[in-house]
Amino acid sequence: MKISQAVGIGIGIIILASVVLVNSNFQENSSGDKLRIAYFPNIGHAIPIVGMENGFFKQSLGNEIEIQTRIFDSGPQVIESLFANSVDLAYVGPGPAINGYLVSQNHNVKILSGAASGGASFIVHPNSQINSIDDFANKKIAAPQIGNSQDVSLRHLLSENNLKSAEKGGNVVVYNIPNPDIYTLFVKGDIDGAWVAEPWATILEKELGGKRLFHEEELWPNNEFASVLLIGNIDFVEKNPELVSKFLESHEDVSIWINENPKETRIIFNDFLDRYLGQSLSDEVVDVALSNLKITTDPIKDSIFTFAKNADSLGYLGRNGYDISDIFYHDSNNLTERDI
Repeated sequence: MKISQAVGIGIGIIILASVVLVNSNFQENSSGDKLRIAYFPNIGHAIPIVGMENGFFKQSLGNEIEIQTRIFDSGPQVIESLFANSVDLAYVGPGPAINGYLVSQNHNVKILSGAASGGASFIVHPNSQINSIDDFANKKIAAPQIGNSQDVSLRHLLSENNLKSAEKGGNVVVYNIPNPDIYTLFVKGDIDGAWVAEPWATILEKELGGKRLFHEEELWPNNEFASVLLIGNIDFVEKNPELVSKFLESHEDVSIWINENPKETRIIFNDFLDRYLGQSLSDEVVDVALSNLKITTDPIKDSIFTFAKNADSLGYLGRNGYDISDIFYHDSNNLTERDI
């Protein structure tokens, strides 16, 4: 079954149901014979999806390691699970990764590797007259939850162009709502545009007639920025160096396989959506969405520091300053040297 206007509202319910279902079978205690991985049902999370669905991770780690997966739909939920010691490794955007590092006790959450670059865009509603950032005034614009990667990028761009959101006394109305709700408002024509990640950007463009005003990477040096990162609970990492090292090798091998096999990746991703969410996407949507991403294990370190600077300028990192100089994990065995 293909995603269409008729099921837009239902997607959010299905995602929440799947999260509850997966969580209900998720064991809370960490051990050396078990690896618990969190990720999202998004194309930007192609590495864990393909790694699990095609058995690459299992083949690398061996039958003696039980791999448990937990599907989320927001970064803050993932960070909370890392703090609660119910997740060992997780794939998230730069916003949750930075916040997790800063808030965790002893900076116990750190970046192990990159997973994707790019893959976010600003999509204009077909009935809206937005042709440039100059047209954002007096418009209604949506982005996912406050502090997530697209929200920070949107609000930073507003600030750079002397614009403010309505709650800050400006004339740009910003809705921070989940992606399925952005879809619904787009269908109704209740928003003028949205800053969203793939595949949602392509869904709004291809299925709802939206216009892609720009790809976010066009705003970054060398047209690249880290959009998905692999982070870890460092207590677990340091207690299980061999296991994590094998996983990181598989993580990189999967990224190479995805780049060499885009058609097969699309099939795996759609099968995953159909099995976990009861929905799939058109081949065109997945192919375009995947082409708008760069699957890479490079964490693009400079973009992380820039993102933190932008988030701090918006007041998202607290009032006492911040320091993420040690956010990338290193150890004496060079566990993540190939990724960092």
